[in-house]
Amino acid sequence: MNATVNIVCYKWKELANGEHPLMICICKDGKRKYKSLGVSIHPQFWDFKKNKPKRNCPNKDQIETLITEKIKEYSKQIIEFKAESKDFTVATLVEKVNVSIHRLTVKQLLDNEFERLRKEGRLKYASTYKELKTSLLDFNKHLDIYFSEIDVNWLKNYEVWLRGKGLGDNSIGVRFRTLRALYNKAVSENIVKAEYYPFRIYKVSKLHKETIKRSITKSDVELIINYNTGHEYTQLAIDLFYFSYLSGGINFVDIAYLTRDNIIDNRLIYTRKKTKKLIKLPIQDKALSIIEKYKSSNSYFFPILSAFHKTDVQKANRVNKVLAIINRNLKMIGEELNLPIDLTTYVARHTYATVLKRSGVNTSIISESLGHSSEKVTQIYLDSFENSQIDEAMKNLL
Repeated sequence: MNATVNIVCYKWKELANGEHPLMICICKDGKRKYKSLGVSIHPQFWDFKKNKPKRNCPNKDQIETLITEKIKEYSKQIIEFKAESKDFTVATLVEKVNVSIHRLTVKQLLDNEFERLRKEGRLKYASTYKELKTSLLDFNKHLDIYFSEIDVNWLKNYEVWLRGKGLGDNSIGVRFRTLRALYNKAVSENIVKAEYYPFRIYKVSKLHKETIKRSITKSDVELIINYNTGHEYTQLAIDLFYFSYLSGGINFVDIAYLTRDNIIDNRLIYTRKKTKKLIKLPIQDKALSIIEKYKSSNSYFFPILSAFHKTDVQKANRVNKVLAIINRNLKMIGEELNLPIDLTTYVARHTYATVLKRSGVNTSIISESLGHSSEKVTQIYLDSFENSQIDEAMKNLL
Protein backbone atom coordinates (compact mmCIF):
# COMPACT_ATOMS: atom_id res chain seq x y z
CA MET A 1 0.00 0.00 0.00
CA ASN A 2 1.30 3.44 -0.93
CA ALA A 3 1.94 6.00 1.78
CA THR A 4 -0.06 9.24 1.75
CA VAL A 5 0.92 12.50 3.40
CA ASN A 6 -1.59 15.25 4.17
CA ILE A 7 -1.95 18.32 6.35
CA VAL A 8 -4.91 18.54 8.71
CA CYS A 9 -6.16 21.06 11.21
CA TYR A 10 -6.44 18.76 14.22
CA LYS A 11 -9.88 19.76 15.47
CA TRP A 12 -9.90 17.06 18.17
CA LYS A 13 -7.47 19.13 20.18
CA GLU A 14 -8.22 22.74 21.09
CA LEU A 15 -5.61 25.02 22.61
CA ALA A 16 -6.29 27.61 25.32
CA ASN A 17 -6.49 30.39 22.70
CA GLY A 18 -9.14 28.51 20.72
CA GLU A 19 -6.74 27.44 17.96
CA HIS A 20 -6.10 23.91 16.71
CA PRO A 21 -2.65 22.51 15.90
CA LEU A 22 -1.73 21.81 12.29
CA MET A 23 -0.58 18.22 11.90
CA ILE A 24 1.06 16.08 9.24
CA CYS A 25 -1.05 12.95 8.76
CA ILE A 26 0.83 9.94 7.36
CA CYS A 27 -1.12 6.84 6.32
CA LYS A 28 0.28 3.48 5.23
CA ASP A 29 -0.81 -0.15 5.56
CA GLY A 30 -3.90 0.83 7.53
CA LYS A 31 -1.76 2.71 10.08
CA ARG A 32 -2.04 6.42 10.69
CA LYS A 33 0.32 8.75 12.49
CA TYR A 34 0.12 12.45 13.26
CA LYS A 35 3.10 14.76 13.65
CA SER A 36 2.77 18.39 14.73
CA LEU A 37 3.96 21.14 12.41
CA GLY A 38 4.67 23.33 15.39
CA VAL A 39 2.02 25.93 14.46
CA SER A 40 -1.66 26.32 15.23
CA ILE A 41 -4.58 28.07 13.54
CA HIS A 42 -8.08 29.22 14.44
CA PRO A 43 -10.69 27.01 12.69
CA GLN A 44 -12.34 30.06 11.10
CA PHE A 45 -9.17 30.53 8.99
CA TRP A 46 -8.93 26.91 7.81
CA ASP A 47 -10.62 25.37 4.79
CA PHE A 48 -11.46 21.85 6.05
CA LYS A 49 -12.55 20.65 2.61
CA LYS A 50 -9.34 21.67 0.81
CA ASN A 51 -7.10 21.24 3.89
CA LYS A 52 -5.38 24.57 3.50
CA PRO A 53 -5.54 28.07 5.05
CA LYS A 54 -8.22 30.43 3.80
CA ARG A 55 -7.36 33.64 1.95
CA ASN A 56 -7.98 35.78 5.04
CA CYS A 57 -5.76 33.62 7.27
CA PRO A 58 -3.07 35.62 9.14
CA ASN A 59 0.47 34.57 8.06
CA LYS A 60 -1.06 32.60 5.19
CA ASP A 61 2.05 32.68 3.00
CA GLN A 62 4.39 31.53 5.78
CA ILE A 63 2.02 28.71 6.78
CA GLU A 64 1.67 27.52 3.18
CA THR A 65 5.46 27.58 2.73
CA LEU A 66 5.89 25.51 5.89
CA ILE A 67 3.27 23.01 4.72
CA THR A 68 4.87 22.71 1.27
CA GLU A 69 8.36 22.15 2.69
CA LYS A 70 7.19 19.55 5.19
CA ILE A 71 5.20 17.56 2.62
CA LYS A 72 8.24 17.78 0.32
CA GLU A 73 10.47 16.27 3.03
CA TYR A 74 8.15 13.29 3.54
CA SER A 75 7.60 12.77 -0.19
CA LYS A 76 11.35 12.85 -0.83
CA GLN A 77 11.98 10.24 1.88
CA ILE A 78 9.24 7.99 0.49
CA ILE A 79 10.87 8.17 -2.97
CA GLU A 80 14.28 7.30 -1.45
CA PHE A 81 12.79 4.26 0.30
CA LYS A 82 11.23 3.09 -2.96
CA ALA A 83 14.37 3.73 -4.99
CA GLU A 84 16.32 1.53 -2.55
CA SER A 85 13.51 -1.08 -2.54
CA LYS A 86 13.21 -0.68 1.21
CA ASP A 87 9.93 -1.35 2.93
CA PHE A 88 9.01 1.02 5.72
CA THR A 89 6.35 1.67 8.31
CA VAL A 90 4.66 4.92 9.24
CA ALA A 91 6.83 5.07 12.36
CA THR A 92 10.14 4.60 10.51
CA LEU A 93 9.14 7.23 7.94
CA VAL A 94 8.40 9.79 10.65
CA GLU A 95 11.59 8.87 12.50
CA LYS A 96 13.73 9.20 9.37
CA VAL A 97 12.33 12.62 8.45
CA ASN A 98 12.44 14.00 11.97
CA VAL A 99 16.01 13.16 12.94
CA SER A 100 16.86 15.72 15.58
CA ILE A 101 19.35 18.33 14.47
CA HIS A 102 21.63 19.79 17.12
CA ARG A 103 22.08 23.42 16.23
CA LEU A 104 25.80 24.02 16.71
CA THR A 105 27.65 26.73 14.82
CA VAL A 106 30.93 26.16 13.00
CA LYS A 107 32.74 28.02 15.78
CA GLN A 108 31.20 25.90 18.52
CA LEU A 109 32.10 22.59 16.90
CA LEU A 110 35.60 23.84 16.03
CA ASP A 111 36.17 24.80 19.66
CA ASN A 112 34.75 21.46 20.86
CA GLU A 113 37.05 19.46 18.59
CA PHE A 114 40.10 21.50 19.54
CA GLU A 115 39.38 20.97 23.24
CA ARG A 116 38.75 17.24 22.77
CA LEU A 117 42.05 16.74 20.94
CA ARG A 118 43.88 18.85 23.51
CA LYS A 119 42.55 16.72 26.37
CA GLU A 120 43.57 13.56 24.51
CA GLY A 121 47.11 14.93 24.27
CA ARG A 122 46.96 15.13 20.47
CA LEU A 123 48.33 18.65 20.49
CA LYS A 124 49.81 18.66 17.00
CA TYR A 125 46.51 17.55 15.46
CA ALA A 126 44.67 20.04 17.68
CA SER A 127 46.89 22.79 16.28
CA THR A 128 45.48 22.15 12.78
CA TYR A 129 42.01 23.03 14.09
CA LYS A 130 43.40 26.14 15.73
CA GLU A 131 45.06 27.17 12.47
CA LEU A 132 41.84 26.48 10.56
CA LYS A 133 39.83 28.64 12.96
CA THR A 134 42.29 31.54 12.59
CA SER A 135 42.18 31.21 8.80
CA LEU A 136 38.36 31.01 8.62
CA LEU A 137 37.94 34.00 10.92
CA ASP A 138 40.28 35.99 8.71
CA PHE A 139 38.32 34.91 5.62
CA ASN A 140 34.73 35.07 6.88
CA LYS A 141 35.18 37.62 9.72
CA HIS A 142 33.06 35.48 12.07
CA LEU A 143 32.10 31.82 12.48
CA ASP A 144 28.63 32.19 13.97
CA ILE A 145 27.31 30.33 10.95
CA TYR A 146 25.69 26.94 10.50
CA PHE A 147 27.31 24.19 8.45
CA SER A 148 24.48 24.32 5.91
CA GLU A 149 25.81 27.76 4.91
CA ILE A 150 29.11 26.21 3.78
CA ASP A 151 28.25 25.21 0.23
CA VAL A 152 30.35 24.61 -2.89
CA ASN A 153 30.52 28.31 -3.80
CA TRP A 154 31.60 29.16 -0.25
CA LEU A 155 34.42 26.61 -0.49
CA LYS A 156 35.51 27.92 -3.89
CA ASN A 157 35.65 31.46 -2.55
CA TYR A 158 37.68 30.27 0.42
CA GLU A 159 40.14 28.52 -1.91
CA VAL A 160 40.52 31.66 -4.04
CA TRP A 161 41.10 33.71 -0.89
CA LEU A 162 43.79 31.29 0.36
CA ARG A 163 45.58 31.42 -3.00
CA GLY A 164 45.47 35.19 -2.77
CA LYS A 165 47.38 34.81 0.48
CA GLY A 166 50.12 32.99 -1.41
CA LEU A 167 49.40 29.47 -0.11
CA GLY A 168 50.20 26.48 -2.33
CA ASP A 169 48.11 23.38 -2.99
CA ASN A 170 49.47 21.31 -0.10
CA SER A 171 49.01 24.09 2.47
CA ILE A 172 45.49 24.77 1.19
CA GLY A 173 44.86 21.02 1.24
CA VAL A 174 45.63 20.86 4.97
CA ARG A 175 43.01 23.55 5.65
CA PHE A 176 40.40 21.83 3.51
CA ARG A 177 41.03 18.33 4.85
CA THR A 178 40.61 19.65 8.38
CA LEU A 179 37.43 21.48 7.39
CA ARG A 180 36.11 18.34 5.69
CA ALA A 181 36.83 16.28 8.81
CA LEU A 182 34.93 18.86 10.85
CA TYR A 183 32.00 18.76 8.43
CA ASN A 184 31.98 14.94 8.56
CA LYS A 185 31.79 15.22 12.34
CA ALA A 186 28.86 17.61 12.01
CA VAL A 187 27.01 15.16 9.74
CA SER A 188 27.68 12.15 11.99
CA GLU A 189 26.40 14.02 15.05
CA ASN A 190 23.28 15.31 13.27
CA ILE A 191 24.45 18.91 13.44
CA VAL A 192 23.77 19.27 9.72
CA LYS A 193 21.82 17.11 7.28
CA ALA A 194 23.89 14.94 4.96
CA GLU A 195 22.09 16.41 1.95
CA TYR A 196 23.96 19.69 2.51
CA TYR A 197 27.38 18.00 2.37
CA PRO A 198 29.40 20.05 -0.17
CA PHE A 199 32.45 17.79 -0.49
CA ARG A 200 30.69 15.38 -2.84
CA ILE A 201 31.07 18.06 -5.50
CA TYR A 202 34.03 20.01 -4.21
CA LYS A 203 36.90 17.49 -4.28
CA VAL A 204 39.65 18.10 -1.75
CA SER A 205 41.82 15.49 -3.48
CA LYS A 206 42.60 17.97 -6.27
CA LEU A 207 44.62 19.99 -3.75
CA HIS A 208 47.04 17.16 -3.00
CA LYS A 209 50.38 17.12 -4.75
CA GLU A 210 52.82 14.29 -4.37
CA THR A 211 55.84 15.50 -2.45
CA ILE A 212 59.37 14.51 -3.44
CA LYS A 213 60.19 11.10 -2.08
CA ARG A 214 62.23 11.45 1.08
CA SER A 215 64.24 8.27 1.29
CA ILE A 216 67.89 7.33 0.95
CA THR A 217 69.79 4.09 0.30
CA LYS A 218 71.35 1.59 2.71
CA SER A 219 74.79 2.91 1.79
CA ASP A 220 73.65 6.44 2.66
CA VAL A 221 72.47 5.17 6.06
CA GLU A 222 75.93 3.65 6.59
CA LEU A 223 77.54 7.01 5.83
CA ILE A 224 75.33 8.72 8.42
CA ILE A 225 75.96 6.26 11.27
CA ASN A 226 79.72 6.32 10.58
CA TYR A 227 79.84 10.14 10.60
CA ASN A 228 82.39 11.29 13.19
CA THR A 229 81.53 14.17 15.48
CA GLY A 230 82.41 15.41 18.93
CA HIS A 231 79.27 17.52 19.20
CA GLU A 232 76.69 16.17 21.66
CA TYR A 233 73.53 17.11 19.73
CA THR A 234 75.01 16.01 16.39
CA GLN A 235 75.70 12.56 17.82
CA LEU A 236 72.21 12.45 19.34
CA ALA A 237 70.79 13.33 15.93
CA ILE A 238 72.68 10.43 14.34
CA ASP A 239 71.62 7.98 17.04
CA LEU A 240 67.95 8.98 16.90
CA PHE A 241 67.95 8.75 13.11
CA TYR A 242 69.46 5.26 13.26
CA PHE A 243 67.12 4.16 16.07
CA SER A 244 64.09 5.26 14.04
CA TYR A 245 65.36 3.44 10.98
CA LEU A 246 65.92 0.22 12.96
CA SER A 247 62.59 0.49 14.78
CA GLY A 248 59.95 0.55 12.12
CA GLY A 249 60.48 4.19 11.18
CA ILE A 250 59.15 5.28 14.56
CA ASN A 251 58.17 8.94 14.58
CA PHE A 252 60.28 11.42 16.58
CA VAL A 253 57.36 12.31 18.88
CA ASP A 254 56.87 8.65 19.76
CA ILE A 255 60.61 8.21 20.35
CA ALA A 256 60.53 11.10 22.83
CA TYR A 257 57.97 9.34 25.03
CA LEU A 258 59.59 5.88 25.08
CA THR A 259 60.43 4.40 28.51
CA ARG A 260 61.58 0.99 29.71
CA ASP A 261 57.91 0.01 29.93
CA ASN A 262 57.78 0.00 26.13
CA ILE A 263 60.05 -3.04 25.82
CA ILE A 264 58.34 -6.33 26.60
CA ASP A 265 59.78 -9.74 25.69
CA ASN A 266 62.36 -8.16 23.37
CA ARG A 267 59.69 -6.27 21.46
CA LEU A 268 59.14 -2.55 21.16
CA ILE A 269 55.48 -1.94 22.00
CA TYR A 270 53.95 1.52 21.96
CA THR A 271 50.82 3.40 20.95
CA ARG A 272 51.30 6.05 18.30
CA LYS A 273 50.48 9.53 19.53
CA LYS A 274 49.06 10.54 16.17
CA THR A 275 46.80 7.62 15.27
CA LYS A 276 46.40 5.77 18.60
CA LYS A 277 47.43 2.54 16.84
CA LEU A 278 49.24 -0.09 18.90
CA ILE A 279 52.61 -0.93 17.29
CA LYS A 280 54.55 -4.11 18.09
CA LEU A 281 58.00 -4.62 16.56
CA PRO A 282 61.11 -6.69 17.30
CA ILE A 283 63.72 -4.62 19.13
CA GLN A 284 67.04 -5.18 17.39
CA ASP A 285 70.39 -5.46 19.19
CA LYS A 286 71.76 -2.31 17.58
CA ALA A 287 68.67 -0.40 18.69
CA LEU A 288 69.14 -1.71 22.25
CA SER A 289 72.76 -0.54 22.15
CA ILE A 290 71.61 2.97 21.31
CA ILE A 291 69.16 2.89 24.23
CA GLU A 292 71.91 1.67 26.60
CA LYS A 293 74.15 4.50 25.43
CA TYR A 294 71.73 7.09 26.83
CA LYS A 295 70.68 5.12 29.91
CA SER A 296 70.27 7.36 32.96
CA SER A 297 68.09 7.86 36.03
CA ASN A 298 65.61 9.53 33.69
CA SER A 299 62.68 7.20 32.96
CA TYR A 300 62.74 8.20 29.29
CA PHE A 301 65.13 6.41 26.93
CA PHE A 302 66.51 9.55 25.33
CA PRO A 303 67.42 13.01 26.66
CA ILE A 304 64.41 14.74 25.15
CA LEU A 305 61.87 14.75 27.97
CA SER A 306 62.48 14.64 31.70
CA ALA A 307 60.60 14.84 35.00
CA PHE A 308 60.71 18.63 34.64
CA HIS A 309 58.21 18.46 31.78
CA LYS A 310 54.93 17.75 33.53
CA THR A 311 52.07 19.20 31.47
CA ASP A 312 51.13 18.21 27.93
CA VAL A 313 51.97 21.71 26.72
CA GLN A 314 55.42 21.62 28.35
CA LYS A 315 56.11 18.23 26.78
CA ALA A 316 54.91 19.31 23.33
CA ASN A 317 57.00 22.50 23.43
CA ARG A 318 60.08 20.57 24.52
CA VAL A 319 59.66 17.91 21.81
CA ASN A 320 59.27 20.56 19.11
CA LYS A 321 62.31 22.46 20.37
CA VAL A 322 64.55 19.37 20.38
CA LEU A 323 63.19 18.19 17.02
CA ALA A 324 64.21 21.51 15.46
CA ILE A 325 67.74 21.11 16.84
CA ILE A 326 67.97 17.48 15.70
CA ASN A 327 66.79 18.29 12.19
CA ARG A 328 69.19 21.21 11.96
CA ASN A 329 72.08 18.89 12.79
CA LEU A 330 70.84 16.20 10.40
CA LYS A 331 70.62 18.73 7.59
CA MET A 332 74.22 19.77 8.24
CA ILE A 333 75.34 16.11 8.16
CA GLY A 334 73.46 15.51 4.91
CA GLU A 335 75.07 18.52 3.26
CA GLU A 336 78.57 17.43 4.30
CA LEU A 337 77.91 13.93 3.00
CA ASN A 338 76.44 15.31 -0.25
CA LEU A 339 73.20 13.39 0.21
CA PRO A 340 70.61 14.01 -2.54
CA ILE A 341 67.89 15.31 -0.17
CA ASP A 342 67.60 17.39 3.00
CA LEU A 343 68.15 15.00 5.90
CA THR A 344 65.45 14.99 8.62
CA THR A 345 64.07 12.50 11.12
CA TYR A 346 61.25 11.79 8.66
CA VAL A 347 63.81 10.51 6.13
CA ALA A 348 64.59 7.63 8.51
CA ARG A 349 60.89 6.76 8.59
CA HIS A 350 60.56 6.87 4.82
CA THR A 351 63.83 5.02 4.25
CA TYR A 352 62.71 2.19 6.53
CA ALA A 353 59.75 1.60 4.20
CA THR A 354 61.56 1.90 0.88
CA VAL A 355 64.53 -0.25 1.91
CA LEU A 356 62.17 -3.07 2.88
CA LYS A 357 60.27 -2.79 -0.37
CA ARG A 358 63.43 -2.75 -2.47
CA SER A 359 64.55 -5.85 -0.58
CA GLY A 360 61.52 -7.70 -1.91
CA VAL A 361 59.31 -7.48 1.17
CA ASN A 362 55.62 -7.77 0.29
CA THR A 363 53.90 -4.39 0.16
CA SER A 364 51.09 -5.82 2.30
CA ILE A 365 53.56 -5.85 5.19
CA ILE A 366 55.17 -2.50 4.61
CA SER A 367 54.22 0.10 1.98
CA GLU A 368 56.56 2.33 0.02
CA SER A 369 55.35 5.45 1.76
CA LEU A 370 54.57 6.17 5.41
CA GLY A 371 52.91 9.48 4.64
CA HIS A 372 49.35 10.48 5.41
CA SER A 373 47.83 8.60 2.47
CA SER A 374 49.12 5.16 3.47
CA GLU A 375 50.45 5.37 7.00
CA LYS A 376 47.30 3.94 8.58
CA VAL A 377 47.21 1.04 6.13
CA THR A 378 50.83 0.21 6.95
CA GLN A 379 50.13 0.18 10.67
CA ILE A 380 47.10 -2.07 10.20
CA TYR A 381 49.18 -4.61 8.30
CA LEU A 382 52.00 -4.48 10.84
CA ASP A 383 49.47 -5.28 13.54
CA SER A 384 47.79 -8.10 11.63
CA PHE A 385 50.77 -10.19 10.52
CA GLU A 386 52.48 -12.77 12.68
CA ASN A 387 55.50 -11.57 14.66
CA SER A 388 57.73 -14.02 12.79
CA GLN A 389 56.84 -12.44 9.46
CA ILE A 390 57.68 -8.94 10.74
CA ASP A 391 60.89 -10.22 12.37
CA GLU A 392 62.02 -11.83 9.12
CA ALA A 393 61.14 -8.77 7.09
CA MET A 394 63.11 -6.41 9.31
CA LYS A 395 66.29 -8.45 8.86
CA ASN A 396 66.52 -6.76 5.46
CA LEU A 397 67.27 -3.37 7.04
CA LEU A 398 71.02 -3.96 7.26
